[in-house]
Amino acid sequence: MRAWTAGAAAGAMTAFWGASASAADMVGQPTPGAIDLQPGVTPLRHDAIFFHNVILLPIITAICLLVLGLLLWIVVRYNKRANPVPAKFSHNTVIEVIWTVVPVLILMGISIFSFRLLFAYNDMPPAYMTIKATGYQWYWGYEYPDQKIGEFVSNILPEDEAKAKHVPYRLAATEPLVVPVNKVVRVLVTGADVIHAFAVPSFGVITDAVPGRSTRPGSRSTVRGSITASAASCAASITPSCRSKSTP
Repeated sequence: MRAWTAGAAAGAMTAFWGASASAADMVGQPTPGAIDLQPGVTPLRHDAIFFHNVILLPIITAICLLVLGLLLWIVVRYNKRANPVPAKFSHNTVIEVIWTVVPVLILMGISIFSFRLLFAYNDMPPAYMTIKATGYQWYWGYEYPDQKIGEFVSNILPEDEAKAKHVPYRLAATEPLVVPVNKVVRVLVTGADVIHAFAVPSFGVITDAVPGRSTRPGSRSTVRGSITASAASCAASITPSCRSKSTP
């Protein structure tokens, strides 16, 4: 029975990882069957993925395995049958120092990479151009102040048109937002009615669109092609309605 259970678990894991590996990552939109983060097209997004995959995941995995091992060891070693006469002590100074100091050291190590990434997100270099994005119910309005281009409306692309153009429905837009490659773009995000959220996963950018206030995320795309963005917070949670396109 134990061998059968182990074999079934191994087979399930093999099928799971095999299925996820067979799904090639799609840039700028979700990948069916994928389990990793969306590929990034900006330096900040690459840094965030590195922080998650290389720093956080190994630490989380090691802690989970350590705790699981300790639990199993305690269950086997100190159950009533194996240890009929329990020990009388209630404190162990060495162990208490270890489980206080080690977590502090782990958090200090994480904070080095975390603060470095946080400062990078807040270190806005001089922008090549500025775009104003205004959230409405239920669409986005875009404006290019530097180029004297007035606001134009970007709605969700109807399903039949999305299928005809072979673009993802509910992510494709009637009027894509166009930004240059390898240039820093500053986006002034605000809301006209309720609180929305401007999110571009491949850029590693998400910020609230609050009426009466402008937030200013910045990004620099290094990849040409279509990148999907979405409205994803509060009243805008059901209407992803814009797509940004990186062009030379």
